[in-house]
Amino acid sequence: MGLNGQIPRCEHIDRCPVVEHGPPECRACLALGQSWTWLLVCLSCGWVACSDDSRGGHAKAHYQETDHPVVAALEPSSTWRWCYVHRRNV
Repeated sequence: MGLNGQIPRCEHIDRCPVVEHGPPECRACLALGQSWTWLLVCLSCGWVACSDDSRGGHAKAHYQETDHPVVAALEPSSTWRWCYVHRRNV
């Protein structure tokens, strides 16, 4: 537990390199002719894929294939980050 009841900092976010992300599209959804609701970017490699809210859930599939733990919303003003290992916002 952190100070004042805060949850501990996720060590995975501390290990993320600075990466450039791919184009703002989910390639897997495009190949299947599907649309997405929200795009996420992998903070380990920059791969862009659809969120779990989308039909394909390709960002989570990318985590399961690569063990890259943290994704971020692909929106310029967003600070939202998710750690698949801890299953929580970071």
